[in-house]
Amino acid sequence: MVTLNPMNQEEYEQYISYAIEDYAKDKVASGNWSEEESIDRSRQEFARLLPKGEKSEFNHLYSIFHDEQHIGMIWIAPMSPTNYEEGFIYDFMIKEPFQGQGYGKQSMQEIEVKAKELGMKKIGLHVFGHNQVARGLYEKMGYEITNINMKKIL
Repeated sequence: MVTLNPMNQEEYEQYISYAIEDYAKDKVASGNWSEEESIDRSRQEFARLLPKGEKSEFNHLYSIFHDEQHIGMIWIAPMSPTNYEEGFIYDFMIKEPFQGQGYGKQSMQEIEVKAKELGMKKIGLHVFGHNQVARGLYEKMGYEITNINMKKIL
């Protein structure tokens, strides 16, 4: 069983340093950004979305725990500050040693409970096309594809 606890400042600082680099790598891997610009653009994106870190208004960042061990994180926010009915999962991560053990599925179930408590009736998310493991999890959890962008390198 996993639990979601609001992220504290120390957990946020660990998360943000990892997240900036990881997001930059994913944007490069997906062909959206060049490697040279990726870290700066990633920093800018996180600064825009989380101007006050873990205390940013309308954002709910949770640390995921199993048996008091920190195993990951999940971040949800409303699509609009004036409409809490539709939420969006901005980031979700289970640490590598804990992957493949069912914690991802349990965490997604728990975030649905939190979303309902916040008044959300729908949840959206984005998954990079190259992340087959995450895509498989989301499809098993009932998420449906709403858009597909495709690219061909010439």
